[in-house]
Amino acid sequence: MKVAFSKAALPTGAAVIVPAFEDGDPTAAQASLESATSGALGKAIKAAKFAGKKGQTLDLVGLSGLESVRIVMVGAGKRADLGLLEAEAVGGAGVAPILKTQETSAVFALDGFATDNLAAGVAAARIAFGAMLKAYRFDKYRTKLEKEQKPALDKLTINTPAADAKTKFADLEKVAAGVALTRDLVSEPPNILYPESFAARCKELEALGIKVTVLGEKEMQKLGMGMLLGVGQGSIRESKLVAMEWMGGKKGAAPAAFVGKGVCFDTGGISLKPGPGMDEMKWDMGGAGAVTGAMAAIAGRKAKANVVGVIGLVENMPDGGAQRPGDIVTSMSGQTVEILNTDAEGRLVLGDAVWWTQEKYKPKAMIDLATLTGAIIISLAHEYAGLFTQDDKLAEQIAAAADASGDAIWRMPLAKAHFDMIKSEVADMKNIGPREGGSSTAAAFIGKFVKDGQSWAHIDIAGMAWNTKDKPTCPKGGAGFGVRLLDEYVRANFE
Repeated sequence: MKVAFSKAALPTGAAVIVPAFEDGDPTAAQASLESATSGALGKAIKAAKFAGKKGQTLDLVGLSGLESVRIVMVGAGKRADLGLLEAEAVGGAGVAPILKTQETSAVFALDGFATDNLAAGVAAARIAFGAMLKAYRFDKYRTKLEKEQKPALDKLTINTPAADAKTKFADLEKVAAGVALTRDLVSEPPNILYPESFAARCKELEALGIKVTVLGEKEMQKLGMGMLLGVGQGSIRESKLVAMEWMGGKKGAAPAAFVGKGVCFDTGGISLKPGPGMDEMKWDMGGAGAVTGAMAAIAGRKAKANVVGVIGLVENMPDGGAQRPGDIVTSMSGQTVEILNTDAEGRLVLGDAVWWTQEKYKPKAMIDLATLTGAIIISLAHEYAGLFTQDDKLAEQIAAAADASGDAIWRMPLAKAHFDMIKSEVADMKNIGPREGGSSTAAAFIGKFVKDGQSWAHIDIAGMAWNTKDKPTCPKGGAGFGVRLLDEYVRANFE
């Protein structure tokens, strides 16, 4: 869907979306439509008991004076409550009814839509952003869609008197593209997206000015990445490590580093998962997907910051050469690990990836993202990602980025006790702890590969990478979680 901006005007040949506040007078756009329909709009609103409550919509067609125009009223809630994220939700909620029709173009009528807290140009840009996020579809493998099932809306015009709206949307459009990339990656089937093909997708980001380096198994063997390679040794697909560099900041300045778990398919290995629901493990690369999308967003908007993204790409398969419970592997750091469960594989991939990232880039701060544990879903449901760090300042920075982006996080405990729980009697550590505190011991395992003095945080996104229901700015399916979080973190702390 393409987004365009124009000066406020009464639309005559397209569907029109009009936001309305729960309190206060109608906007100028609504008043114009009321006049054009000789009061029919107001009567319809009253009859339907549309009150402008947050997320409420009213879809109207055939009103006198504008018989050929569909009008969608969308509630914006109370004026005083309208913030950036609320404006995005208005955009998503407003375009949602149009996406279910065969309308090919629509207009958001925003004349008079602003508050003391949110200027008209900012509101217009955020509404366009929300609509763009909501309009995402992943239909590339559906060959027999009926006409009415196919998305028809290909142009959304934002009618606003604010001259700066288009400029303010420019960066947001690049972020939306990054979110869409992550959703695409998470949605791809595992026979299409595997380590080699994922790495090829990353190479396409060189068009944005990102330097992309891909390490194969021979290079990783020389580096001693026994943990990462152990996870992938049961697959016919070669494991990869991909580094993406965007150096838009001061030359030589230490970068922000993002590290993503990229298990392109996770059977559990020899510790095989149950069959029901295993198909969902195509999105066990959600952390790598988020890092890749964030790098695309950051480079797309030409961020004045140094940022690197590193992703470990493997398949966890149970063939005759697969890693076994009881094996002991040696990490790139030299530490040894007793494998007690081959389904606790993501932390092995991340351990070698975070060590390599520190060795190569010496980052100012390092954040890893991973669909790491089912335990975090038990703790936080599908409402928050879990944040683990012993760096209070970094925790505050990430929390602020979460509040600004809408990618919700909740800080979880990470203490000495959790590190003690993964001590092994036959190696330096074991790859699982007890059932209790599973998310914290998983974070502690990664923490074993973080050097002293390194600012680091782990974010467990297992409950957030995939939406099981529609949300205001995201349809069901791949959520793209983490892209906005990382982008906001860079904006606030590295630019």
